[in-house]
Amino acid sequence: MPATYGFLSTYPPTQCGLATFNAALATHLNEGTGGSGVVRLLASDDINGGIALDRAAPRVVHTWHTDRPGGWVAATTALNRFDVAVVQHEYGIYPGDAGTEILPVLRSLRIPAIVVLHTVLTHPDPLQRSVLEQIGATADAVVTMTDTARQRLTTHYEVDPRKITVIPHGAGSHNGVPREDHDRPHLLTWGLLGPGKGIEWAIRALARLDDVEPLPVYTVAGRTHPKVLEQQGDGYRESLKALAAELGVQDRVHWSDVYLEPADLSRLIRSADAVVLPYDSTEQVTSGVLIEAVAAGVPVVATEFPHAVELLADGPGLLVPHQDPDGMAMAIRRVLAEPGLPGRLTGLAGGPTLRWPAVAARYQALASRLVGDRRPLAAATVPA
Repeated sequence: MPATYGFLSTYPPTQCGLATFNAALATHLNEGTGGSGVVRLLASDDINGGIALDRAAPRVVHTWHTDRPGGWVAATTALNRFDVAVVQHEYGIYPGDAGTEILPVLRSLRIPAIVVLHTVLTHPDPLQRSVLEQIGATADAVVTMTDTARQRLTTHYEVDPRKITVIPHGAGSHNGVPREDHDRPHLLTWGLLGPGKGIEWAIRALARLDDVEPLPVYTVAGRTHPKVLEQQGDGYRESLKALAAELGVQDRVHWSDVYLEPADLSRLIRSADAVVLPYDSTEQVTSGVLIEAVAAGVPVVATEFPHAVELLADGPGLLVPHQDPDGMAMAIRRVLAEPGLPGRLTGLAGGPTLRWPAVAARYQALASRLVGDRRPLAAATVPA
């Protein structure tokens, strides 16, 4: 069993889903071994104030300031102090076009490297394709979080399928939080806000539910994505508020411009009668929000983005076409009105394979195998 892990990723207090994912995975892996550490990617425009770290979370041993040239060298040196590197990959977090500076890191590591892919594009540009294929060639193992992403990787990229392992996105445990009673049906979307989230379609769907008694309310929880805020301001949120006013539902849309701590998020999720994921993306192969909703036992109404299609087709939710407020309203109406439907839509709730301890155990097993595979090679190179 490997003694220590070096994690390369964004990390709290940075506010992004990747940082939250890495913190949860690192915390659960560190509980079993101790002594692990994080090499934190930090851009000059990162905004602090994200979730507080668990006491068991590993400490930051080095910060890679991605706006400074050549930072990969010290980052690699820091990672090489551990037994296994766990590297989160998203094109936008590493320096260089299409994040090319991840490549010299992987080539210079003297320890096994597990690269977790958060995005696998169906139609990458040539450089994006090249970077991902070189990651696949250099890493000891590549993790996708859905079978859809695995199939994309083997179909559209030259990556050795024997290196690919599917390990689901982990979820917290919400079982200790009681369901909240309320007088009106509660719809919920949460996560960092920005164009592409499709909130406008959910608001339009809400306006089509005027005949539902009592009238549902819709909470949109989450801060505007820091990069969106920097480049575009809060125009998207303001446009949504204007749309709600135009449609006469402004009093039924509640805005919560906060980055939620885990306990507060659990209470919010458990207060919902349905989680609505109206995303515009047809590429999204991983959604932490989707996993958390399913794990909390709340019915989901989602557009047909790849992760939703894979997870909800036979289980805890209803799928609707993209940009179809009529279809979304119909699905929400069914969740709220059909007797017993919410119970039938929570078949995966509490599934042990979605919990972080089980997910971390699978990473641990993969890391142990990689270390074991390297030991005979290391022994063979030691002089007699």
